[in-house]
Amino acid sequence: MQRTSRPSVVAAVAVMIGGVQWAGAALSTVPTALQAALGHIELGRPTLPPLTYTLFCLRYDAECRLRRLFRGGPIRLTEKRWTELREINRVVNWAIAPARNELGLAGEAWIINPTRGDCNDYAVSKRHELLQRGWPARVLLLSEVVVGSGEHHLVLLVRTRSGDIVLDNLTPQIILWSRTPYRWVRVQSPGRDGLWVAVGREGT
Repeated sequence: MQRTSRPSVVAAVAVMIGGVQWAGAALSTVPTALQAALGHIELGRPTLPPLTYTLFCLRYDAECRLRRLFRGGPIRLTEKRWTELREINRVVNWAIAPARNELGLAGEAWIINPTRGDCNDYAVSKRHELLQRGWPARVLLLSEVVVGSGEHHLVLLVRTRSGDIVLDNLTPQIILWSRTPYRWVRVQSPGRDGLWVAVGREGT
């Protein structure tokens, strides 16, 4: 999977706080009537997780430990939470220097907060930082997509009542999942850590 955009993430967060742009502006390009249809990704049948995710869980047991059964739906996107999302997305993209994996599957290793890394490292680092801030695991879903070149890529999908939004190392913007240029393959199940589901009608 791809790598793209340095210092400790935790230390940098306090320095990188920028102005707050309210979440409504980010989602205002989607007509209100279509919010329900386009706002939330369609989760299909259970599927196997990526092998590299399984290896990640062996390395970081606490990140993948089974939690209680699914309770509640997407989280309410308050101004405070929107600010946190923007901070974490910006800081992690800045803190990790891009380093492309040239070894294929043999070179895959999802690492939290490395100094150099690829898309997998950005995604798991963002999820880790948000979990540390008290975000529920059920709304922080690692997601596998395919980019225009056909290469597989990992992003973090955040499930909010305003819509499912994407934190990505290939862009500084946080956008609605349906506005991404990707083909969605599979995401973590919001019901239990460790399980993944296919995306879309073809997966149902």
